[in-house]
Amino acid sequence: MGIYEELQARGLIAQVTDEEGIRELVNNGKAVFYIGFDPTADSLHVGHFMALCLMKRLQEAGNKPIALIGGGTGYIGDPSGRTDMRSMMTPEQIQHNCDCFKKQMSKFIDFSEGKALMVNNADWLLDLNYIELLREVGPHFSVNRMLTAECYKQRMERGLSFLEFNYMIMQAYDFYALFQKYGCNLQFGGDDQWSNMLAGTELIRRKLGKDAGAMTITLLLNSEGKKMGKTQSGAVWLDPEKTSPFEFYQYWRNVADADVLKCIRMLTFLPLEEIDKMDSWEGAQLNTAKEILAYELTKLVHGEEEAKKAQESARALFSKGNAAEMPTTELTEDDFVDGNIDILTMLVRAGLVPSKSEARRAVQQGGTSIDGEKITDIKALFEKEEFTGEGIILKKGKKNFHRLIMK
Repeated sequence: MGIYEELQARGLIAQVTDEEGIRELVNNGKAVFYIGFDPTADSLHVGHFMALCLMKRLQEAGNKPIALIGGGTGYIGDPSGRTDMRSMMTPEQIQHNCDCFKKQMSKFIDFSEGKALMVNNADWLLDLNYIELLREVGPHFSVNRMLTAECYKQRMERGLSFLEFNYMIMQAYDFYALFQKYGCNLQFGGDDQWSNMLAGTELIRRKLGKDAGAMTITLLLNSEGKKMGKTQSGAVWLDPEKTSPFEFYQYWRNVADADVLKCIRMLTFLPLEEIDKMDSWEGAQLNTAKEILAYELTKLVHGEEEAKKAQESARALFSKGNAAEMPTTELTEDDFVDGNIDILTMLVRAGLVPSKSEARRAVQQGGTSIDGEKITDIKALFEKEEFTGEGIILKKGKKNFHRLIMK
């Protein structure tokens, strides 16, 4: 089985421009491919995870990855999947975020001599002359065609700025520049980037008369169609200072039963034969699958030692008096307001405190945690979806554990 067939078997491929051509390129280790990362924060997060794993898989198959950091496009902001305009960052913020990215990416990609590249599109975008760009690139873009792209459609109702309108042109120019500078013949990206990626292949064809390919990766969605990688406290970061290895482990340990096998297939490096045997797992076996998923991904991001520590901590947490015997409260629709429940109400409902004033004191004194993550905000809210499956473990003090699940 070639790497292309493996990507198919793992459910990672969404759309391709030329399946046979791309199959031959990657299976023979001849792809010089890039994936772009806009430096909108000082850490990568779970949303980038699949792209990093894909780069690792393809590099191990002999292909050469280029990690393109959007130091230039970061000045504009990608409108894809947005209903509002991104906030503008300073050059210093962008550079700091780029530096943080490289450190994290090095855990997945071998940047040693000749094996991979990290480049910044600020190197060519910031020096572009506006009139020259209009003359060189402008004739090859149809405004009518651009406006049919999904990324622009979503913004048209609220107002699409001319700044954002240029994003597709900038991304297309990136592919064009990388093709000429480094022989980059293939671009990968999320399925929501398809229009921007096609613009790049078309620009290369029109300007240079040559072919380049594009392939989109399946977006990581849960069984309800929502993007994975969010918790009540925000994104699940790869930086251990933002999301601890234990919190990272717990996020994957608590995925829904319906999502665990898909995540194992798409994100881990376990052999497909081993994963295929898990397809028939159900009931208690799915808890084992969740442990496997959490351990493998934590090991990838934080190393084996941290993964073991997180697993041991989680097992200790869930085995206090045995998880099955842990006191449990079933929440109902009436406990939620606009789909959320606050931490004070949870403590009272679980019977861990007699009143909300006591609950407030417990939180403020730092004695309350959810699945091992300390909660210090008395206004912290939790979504209804978080209580499905095994629910969550609420802890007060050192010894009081209580499970909350959705009825």
